[in-house]
Amino acid sequence: MNFGRGPSVVLNVGGTRYSFSREVLKDFPLRRVSRLHGCLSEQDVLEVCDDYDRERNEYFFDRHSEAFGFIMLYVRHGHLRFVPHMCELSFYNEMIYWGLEGSHLDYCCQRRLDDRMSETCTYYAAEEPPGEPDGGPEGKGQGRRPAGAEGGKWLERMRRTFEEPTSSVAAQVLATVSILFVIVSMVVLCASTLPEWRVPENRSVEEQSRYTAESVREPSGIIEAICIGWFTAECIVRFIVSKNKCEFVRRPLNIIDLLAITPYYISVLMTVFTGENSQLQRAGVTLRVLRMMRIFWVIKLARHFIGLQTLGLTLKRCYREMVMLLVFICVAMAIFSALSQLLENGLDLGTKNKDYASIPAACWWVIISMTTVGYGDMCPITVPGRILGGICVVSGIVLLALPITFIYHSFVQCYHELKFRSARYSRSLSAEFLN
Repeated sequence: MNFGRGPSVVLNVGGTRYSFSREVLKDFPLRRVSRLHGCLSEQDVLEVCDDYDRERNEYFFDRHSEAFGFIMLYVRHGHLRFVPHMCELSFYNEMIYWGLEGSHLDYCCQRRLDDRMSETCTYYAAEEPPGEPDGGPEGKGQGRRPAGAEGGKWLERMRRTFEEPTSSVAAQVLATVSILFVIVSMVVLCASTLPEWRVPENRSVEEQSRYTAESVREPSGIIEAICIGWFTAECIVRFIVSKNKCEFVRRPLNIIDLLAITPYYISVLMTVFTGENSQLQRAGVTLRVLRMMRIFWVIKLARHFIGLQTLGLTLKRCYREMVMLLVFICVAMAIFSALSQLLENGLDLGTKNKDYASIPAACWWVIISMTTVGYGDMCPITVPGRILGGICVVSGIVLLALPITFIYHSFVQCYHELKFRSARYSRSLSAEFLN
């Protein structure tokens, strides 16, 4: 240490003093403390600590004293744990200040920190404080908004109206209308598949797939055209008022909107260009598939219901657990299908089960037995095969139950986060209504 005098150095952290020799600071495990050894001037010292007393050779750090005490336990004994009754993120902030990382924590505390950081990252990514559309530091400390920012404020209000159903009264009305259109469209789609719906019209399945002038004038065609028009206008407006157009296109719900809207226009264009010739008849299957893609409109309800949003967020966070579950099932399916094929058809026992003629055929029996109670369409007939079937069923119950705990806790966590977000916007809505 090239600055200061005296054989020892005193660190004052939040009022608690620690005394060290100069040589100890050189290789001190905390990077911020070890930086004091190379300070050449008082200015260099003040870049490391908050204050310095030349007479006492004392360095003051305005940090959490109890947290530093636990960090000193790590320096002495090599184990770093969270301070009881202290926020994990606050303690992690203290660790970063002193030069430690999350990997220095014990394993149990690392998991707590990962869960806490996952919650916080989702919260900040999903929300922006109401009334602060800029959401960044450039909006702080500014006085009046410039005249050119009024347009941005209006676009931000429009964006919240279309993206956040609980952000305002207009947003709630718009969400209610959108839900009604989805319900009406689904009812018409389901009713159009009823025999009673087709027989009075005296049309074949291929004719049902065509968008002719006569079909558009029918009540079902008119309702479908109105619903498509509403969804198209809603999607266009949301695209115009969005902040990032590329990010808007990449969002899963927006992709679903496009998949539900474009089949209608593709079908209409195909009818216009092909007319009544045989090409359209051959394309009848394609058109029916395109029309059935309207079922994706049901997923649009995820914008307005927390339950569906919770399901999507849980699947996003638990993709590792889901992959692990699929790996478990695939490994078990490979093992049990090979054994069942061998026991039922591969051995010369006089009676061969034709349902297990190959391993791929046996895979169907394994996956049904592991995930459900079995259809009964194929079953083992030999005693060893039945014993293997019982083991397969029990193994399926155990393997499916292992990752469920992680998925359940993630589901509860996501549900509380979305409920908090919804309640926050509801409070903003109440304030707007009162004003």
